[in-house]
Amino acid sequence: MDELGASLPRLRTAIPGPRGEAYVARLAETECPAFTARRARRAHESGASHDPIVWSEALGANVVDADGNVFVDLTSGFGASVLGHRHPRVVEAIQRQSERLIHALGDVHPSEPKLALLEKLAQIAPFEGAKTLLTLSGADAVEAALKTAVLHTGRPGVLAFEGGYHGLSHGPLAACGYSDAFRRPFLAQLNPETHFIPFPDADPEASLERARALLDAHPIGAVLIEPILGRGGTKVPPEGFLAELARLARERGAVVVADEIYTGLGRTGARFRSVAAGLVPDLLCLGKALGGGMPVSACVGRPEVMAAWGDPSGEAIHTGTFFGHPLGSAASLATLEVLEAERLDRRAAEVGARFRAKLVERTGRAVRGEGLLLAVDLGRAGRALAIVRAMLERGYIVLPTGRDASALGLTPPLTIDERLLDGFADALADALEETP
Repeated sequence: MDELGASLPRLRTAIPGPRGEAYVARLAETECPAFTARRARRAHESGASHDPIVWSEALGANVVDADGNVFVDLTSGFGASVLGHRHPRVVEAIQRQSERLIHALGDVHPSEPKLALLEKLAQIAPFEGAKTLLTLSGADAVEAALKTAVLHTGRPGVLAFEGGYHGLSHGPLAACGYSDAFRRPFLAQLNPETHFIPFPDADPEASLERARALLDAHPIGAVLIEPILGRGGTKVPPEGFLAELARLARERGAVVVADEIYTGLGRTGARFRSVAAGLVPDLLCLGKALGGGMPVSACVGRPEVMAAWGDPSGEAIHTGTFFGHPLGSAASLATLEVLEAERLDRRAAEVGARFRAKLVERTGRAVRGEGLLLAVDLGRAGRALAIVRAMLERGYIVLPTGRDASALGLTPPLTIDERLLDGFADALADALEETP
C-alpha cells in the first residue's frame, strides 16, 4: 500500500460518506449561506451533487476525509501548501517556535522570527534595499500595496485587468476584475477611480493602447497585474507585454504592482514570474506559498516607494494585531529555506512540462499555464463543474478556473510524486469520456 503523502486515491465509501454527510448537515446549520447557496447553484448547473468532503487529515499531496477516504490534492489548498501538506520542516519550525513565543507585540515590540523573515525577504527581493509590510492574506498584501501607491504618488487611481482576482476586502475588491457580481453590492464603498482593461491574452496591442489612454486621462497611481491570471483562467500574457506595460506606467508616474500571490515562489518555474517575464515591479505582493500553509503574506517594495510611509509626525497608519506573527514567520522562513535548498522552482518547470505533455496526450485538450500553474481547457462554459465532481469521486481534488468554469485549474504541491500526476491524467481522460 502506498504511504500516506504520496499515495494514489484510496476510496472506502461513497463521496461524501456517512460521516461526511452528517457533517455537511451540521455545516448547513451554522455556516454563512453564501457557501451553501454556491454549492446548490453548482449542483443545479452541473447536474451533480456538490456536497463537500470534510477534511480530517492531510499530508504531502494527500487529504483524508472524515470517512477515511484518501484523495490526491491537485490544489495544494488554493496553492498555499506549496511544499505539500504538513511538510516536516514547516511543522518542526512551528512546534519549536510555539514552545518559545506564540504571540508578540507586532510593530511595537517585534519578535525574532519577524525580523529574520524581513531580512530574508529583502535578500530574495528583485531589487536592492527592499522594505516589507508583513500581512496575513493575499488581499491584505494587495491592500498594503494600493495604500503604498497612493502615498507615494498622491494619485488615487488604479489600473487593473479584467479577469484579475486580488482578494475581496474593500481595497482589492475595487480592483477585482474577476466578476462584476463581486463588486456590485459594495460599489458605493469602493474606489471610483478604478479602471479595467482586457487581459492581453487575446489582443495585447489593444490592451496597451487602452492602458495608455487611461493613464493619460486619469490620476492613476498604481498599475496592478497578475503576471499569469490565477483564478481568472490561468491565462499567460504574450512575451514583452509586462515590460511594455511597466514602461508606460512609469513614464506617467504610476507604480507597478505585481500580484504574485499565486505565481510567486517557484510555482511557475521561476522565483518571481514577473521578473522572469521582464518586469521588475515597484511593489511585489506575496502570499499563499509564503507561509507553507500558515496565513502569511507580504507587500515587498522598492525603498524609495516604501519611504512614503515614513512620516515621523504621525501614527503607524497601517498595522494589524497579527501581522508578522511569530508562528507564521517561523513557518515562512522554513518554507523559503526548503524552496531554495531543493530548487523547487526548477522542479516545477521540469515536472510541469512533463505533466502538461501527459495531459495533452491523454485528454487531447489544450493546456495553458507555466510550471505547476496549469489549466486544462474543457471546451465550453460550465463543464468544469461536472468534471470537478467526477474527479472528486475518483479521488482527485481539483477546482474550476475562469469565470465561465470552462477549464480545470491545477496547482499541485511542488513536491508531488509524478506517479500521482500520471494517475490524475489517466483518470481525467476517463472522466472526460464518461461525463458529458
